[in-house]
Amino acid sequence: MLLLAWSVTEVVRYSFYALSLINAVPKWLVWMRYTFFIVLYPMGASGELFTIFAALPEVAAKKHFTVEMPNAANIAFSFWWYLILLILFYIPGFPQMYLYMFGQRKKVLSRDAEKKHD
Repeated sequence: MLLLAWSVTEVVRYSFYALSLINAVPKWLVWMRYTFFIVLYPMGASGELFTIFAALPEVAAKKHFTVEMPNAANIAFSFWWYLILLILFYIPGFPQMYLYMFGQRKKVLSRDAEKKHD
């Protein structure tokens, strides 16, 4: 799920960027760039969250990227808690980004519609 969403997004995005360099972006590619996110963004975010959730037991058991005290730097860092915090950031972050992208879509696609009428 994550790989599919990421792959489609990147192919569309970089095709758009490359064709923008020579001012040759077709309307259908603009539409794809500003519409496919409606399905792909939730798919990608879900894939990221499922991957993080699946990794949590392994990270907790083997203490990957964890620094415990005492040590020479006198600091502690728990990668498990970092991942939990990252998951919690999705709660306010996902809706905010998703709604922002809808605003961008409306702005860009309505600008394209106005150009057609001129």
